[in-house]
Amino acid sequence: MTPATARLYHVDAFTAVPFAGNPAGVVVLEAAAPEPWMQAVAAELGHSETAFVVASVDGCSIRWFSPTVEVALCGHATLAAAHVLWDERLLDAAQPIAFASMSGTLTCGLTPDGAVRMDFPIDVPQACEPPAGLVEALGVPVLAVARGRFDYLVRVADETTVQGVRPDLERLAGVETRGVCVTAAADADDLDFVSRFFAPRIGIAEDPVTGSAHCMLAPYWASLLDRDELRAAQQSARGGELRVRVRGDRVELLGHAVTITRGSIALPVSHGPAHG
Repeated sequence: MTPATARLYHVDAFTAVPFAGNPAGVVVLEAAAPEPWMQAVAAELGHSETAFVVASVDGCSIRWFSPTVEVALCGHATLAAAHVLWDERLLDAAQPIAFASMSGTLTCGLTPDGAVRMDFPIDVPQACEPPAGLVEALGVPVLAVARGRFDYLVRVADETTVQGVRPDLERLAGVETRGVCVTAAADADDLDFVSRFFAPRIGIAEDPVTGSAHCMLAPYWASLLDRDELRAAQQSARGGELRVRVRGDRVELLGHAVTITRGSIALPVSHGPAHG
């Protein structure tokens, strides 16, 4: 008997061109799959996150797994999942998608220029003293430290400092946080701020483009610059750009995505049918 399969995609998010931005796995299911299997798939694929989506006209749900753990919120894999559902005509692109998730309902819509607009909960960081080992692990002068729901935000003097960070990842993994976001004002006139994101504690040395971190970066820079709509760039080796807007207790994140590969993956024997 042929094993049941699910649709499997590799998508580059927060980019309009292939092989840039942040790669994500997307698995489209008809029913929830066992957690150990989802974790094993994420580890096998090796992306910073893989999204597992149950999608139907009656409603959608989404979960995200890094290679080592389930995460509570992920922007780039949500963008990738919405892109897949519309691009593959699994859902009507004229209608927004409301994903049920660990972080509440996340709504995605398609803009006229083909970008995905995501509505996420705001994460206003609170100024704090740096935890033990953080500054030493980063190895650069620090102007300010703040703590968000998931991550630490570390502001440094300038874009050159952001680009030059070479953290001691083993030491950074000892800091109790999902990740550490290093940020500064941008040099370019068409950008407002830049960042890089390190999360060795959850198996990610450096994340190419981190949508969920911008739920924290957006209100931080909106307060500093006195402006609610901002353009950002994450300056990893792959790089990526996104637009952010603060709206009350929500943050809008806008970005493009590109499908790189399409395929299928065998489901566990006990699992039912899926899109395949």
